[in-house]
Amino acid sequence: MSPRSASRTRKATAARIGVARAAALALLAAAAAVTGCERGSSKGPAVSTTGPGGCPAVQVSAGAAVALAERTAPAWNGPTTGPGAVSGRTVVFVAETMTNPGVAGVANGLREAGHVIGWDVRVIDGAGSPAGIEAAMSEAVALRPAGIVIGGFDPGSTAQQVAEADAAGIPLVGWHAVVAPGPSRRPPLFTNVTTRVEDVAGISAQWIIAHSGGRAGVVLFTDASVPFARTKSDLIRAGLATCAGVRLLATENIPIPDAGSRTPREIASLLSRFPDTWTHSVAINDLYFADAAPAFRAAGRKGTGPPFNIGAGDGDPSAFQRINSRQYQAATVPEPLSQQGWQIVDEFNRAFSGRPASGYVAPTHVSTAANSAGATTWDPPGYREAYRKIWGR
Repeated sequence: MSPRSASRTRKATAARIGVARAAALALLAAAAAVTGCERGSSKGPAVSTTGPGGCPAVQVSAGAAVALAERTAPAWNGPTTGPGAVSGRTVVFVAETMTNPGVAGVANGLREAGHVIGWDVRVIDGAGSPAGIEAAMSEAVALRPAGIVIGGFDPGSTAQQVAEADAAGIPLVGWHAVVAPGPSRRPPLFTNVTTRVEDVAGISAQWIIAHSGGRAGVVLFTDASVPFARTKSDLIRAGLATCAGVRLLATENIPIPDAGSRTPREIASLLSRFPDTWTHSVAINDLYFADAAPAFRAAGRKGTGPPFNIGAGDGDPSAFQRINSRQYQAATVPEPLSQQGWQIVDEFNRAFSGRPASGYVAPTHVSTAANSAGATTWDPPGYREAYRKIWGR
């Protein structure tokens, strides 16, 4: 890449990051003004969900945004030009843990795309532990592949291995490795593939506003020990606060590793505290509703709600199964996991060709029983054909 091209790329990247950061800061500022709920606690006022007349103007914009996000056949808005396939490369996907459906879904998409472009794709499982992830990264660097994927973990946790890869000239592409999509200087990522957290948080709040007609009592489930999750939940709170008829009844801070044991107990307590005013829930990850379902069932609540539950993240197969069977989850904001695997291959192909990253960020989607057609993943159309055309495959 020429210095002039590199300069243009850095300026464009900085502009994109600046816009995203400005949007996030605006929402976070609004979140700071939200009252009636203390972050990281389950304390909140048991207020009426009728509210002071809802929020007609906000409802209109929320409904339009949700309708757009619920489309099942959106036109491909990703790259249509780029370098032809570079042949004979090996890429290693280092997985945080292959038991995470999101990580596994991206790895499967990467394998599929790797087969099409003619590369060898190897997956090394970090097994979910710091020691396992560090060992997996060390193994990946030792293989001296053409590229390494940081699959779902913080590059800072393997800083030594990241530095070794960078020094060896091995490009790194992240998937959910840092908060923002796009290239990163620290850590040194050619690009990071992810949806925008502010978009996911925003559409989750808008779905509740639209679904409730601007009158809802909401419980938010988060893990405040994880900065990314805390940011997402703060943004969701800010989005909900834009509607005067929506009340945040409680924020449940449940660390993800403790969700299996704690969520059922908290659900029982919440049902006792808010038997009539709790109409909707939103969680930073679908898994909370997997653990909540038995408690709702034991309390005699119908699977079709209320409360109507939306997961702001991942969209794993079990979430789709709950949604499609109408069992204690109404919607999810899923990642296009297979598409992201194909994008990772395309980003590496650009890196190997001396081109800048594509800058593509997948738009948010909302999946419900009405639009999923029984599917267990969100697999939008068009990307396979587009990437094949770019690569000449």
